[in-house]
Amino acid sequence: MSSLVLFSDHHNYFLYSGFASMRKSFDGLSGIVLNELGREVNDKDVFIFLNKERTHIKILLYEADGFTLFYRRLHKGRFTLPDATASNGSIQLTATDLLSMLHGLHLHQRKKTA
Repeated sequence: MSSLVLFSDHHNYFLYSGFASMRKSFDGLSGIVLNELGREVNDKDVFIFLNKERTHIKILLYEADGFTLFYRRLHKGRFTLPDATASNGSIQLTATDLLSMLHGLHLHQRKKTA
């Protein structure tokens, strides 16, 4: 994974609880943020989108001089979802949650008891 950007707790992270078409780019994903999440894209928030198969992820953020879009496709496996309930169409994550998700770690998985 690239170390181009630093994901830190200076941002708020929102995982879209639906599935997004990976054909969407800046405007399409910004439209989901505005129309489905009821939020404005700003420099404090980072928005995360997965495809239905959870094999592709896009991360949208706005910086002072424009939008940045990160796109990652897994060679094999799937991104794991946190064990959390969506509120207003999204799940709020921490920077650690996002990095764990990108590195393939299981987030907040409950242990099964026999």
